[in-house]
Amino acid sequence: MSDPTTTTIIIAKPEKSVVAAFLLTFFFGPLGLLYATVGGGIFLIIVAIILAIFTLGFGALITWPIAMIWGVAAALASK
Repeated sequence: MSDPTTTTIIIAKPEKSVVAAFLLTFFFGPLGLLYATVGGGIFLIIVAIILAIFTLGFGALITWPIAMIWGVAAALASK
């Protein structure tokens, strides 16, 4: 029997859709990553901006696929 003075708090986070995470990152890149992981999205947006400045926009060829992989992985981890 449990103690009547003890309170159990359960924090439930909603699951993220893998398909939605893939489509959002496919079309919006690092910005779409905000759906699956806010911290990761902010980090990758900053990295993408820095790379875009130094590579005249070609940094998107690196950050876009990373965002897609990261988004799907984060959505799978939320299950």
